[in-house]
Amino acid sequence: MKTYWAIFKKEVFHIFRDTRTLFILIGMPLAMVFIFGYAVTNEFKNSKIAILDHSKDELSGELIQHILASRHFIIERNINSTDDIDLIFRKGEIKMVVVIPPQFSEHFYSNDHSQIQFIIDGSEPNFANTLNQYATAMIRRFSLSKIGNSGSIPYSIAIEMRMMYNPELKSAYNFLPGTIAMILLLISAMMTSLTIAKEKETGTMEILLVSPVSPFILILGKIGPYAVLSFFNAVLILVMGYYVFDVPIIGSLCLLLLMCALYVLTALSLGVLISAKSDSQQSAMLTSLMTLMLPTMLLSGFIFPVSSMPLLLQYASKIIPATYFIDIIKSIMLRGTGISSIDFPVLVLIGMTLFFLMMSLVLFKSRLE
Repeated sequence: MKTYWAIFKKEVFHIFRDTRTLFILIGMPLAMVFIFGYAVTNEFKNSKIAILDHSKDELSGELIQHILASRHFIIERNINSTDDIDLIFRKGEIKMVVVIPPQFSEHFYSNDHSQIQFIIDGSEPNFANTLNQYATAMIRRFSLSKIGNSGSIPYSIAIEMRMMYNPELKSAYNFLPGTIAMILLLISAMMTSLTIAKEKETGTMEILLVSPVSPFILILGKIGPYAVLSFFNAVLILVMGYYVFDVPIIGSLCLLLLMCALYVLTALSLGVLISAKSDSQQSAMLTSLMTLMLPTMLLSGFIFPVSSMPLLLQYASKIIPATYFIDIIKSIMLRGTGISSIDFPVLVLIGMTLFFLMMSLVLFKSRLE
């Protein structure tokens, strides 16, 4: 244990000695929180929705077919009760529920202002806005198609819209989870791979390896400070999100911090794996940028919805740890879900962590060639 703490303190001294690196590690989270204040919107397709049809008449069937014909929406499931709405939202299965009221056809043709309700997951505000705009436009086109060429509007459909989890559609609700995922990857994985690669490049790794210290204790001692720093940054971003941007934490705070710790372990194990294959800092940097930063930004759902991507990229997103972590943190913070609703992404992150560690042990050599 004394050996571990000696290596841990040595790495801490190295971090505080390099003021430029320290400034990046502390200043980068703050900068990224403000930089990603406005999420990028993009056209979507194949968004999964649910239908609650109380009417079940011919007109409601035509309306459902009209929605499907646009190819912007996929009906994931039909539900029979309003009690099921909250459950499927908490599971993250769908993004919108279309509620068709009873006697829809009768009210429509009697010019009695038929109402259709959109219940939308507002945890991704820009995507929720796009959903609302597309669905509203489709309902209007359907109404006009029933008018024909008469030139008058005898029938109308009033639309009632309610945003769940983010009623004010604040963009911070979307970018904060992605920013945490990005920061933890950059600090945990990239900085860990760089510091180990630096030891190899300068030749000090050979000296450390011939010492009585085992490689396992050596690696743990070098990544320990970055684990603490990464967790501190995660807490810092959560505090900023809560007090500065009013992003709520509806679920369990302890569960949220535990999931952040799990993601830090996943990122650290990935950084160790990268360092095991890199002989120089330049190689570690390029590998980290290509395998961590760019995929996390573009393919994890941080900026662009995964469902709008080509099928090949959707499969590629499934091997990115940030994809699962963003889903976990949004579920806990915004939907207030428990561990039972996020068990699959949690198991995936645990499996990734174990896989990265096993691969690192296989690739890490106790003697440099």
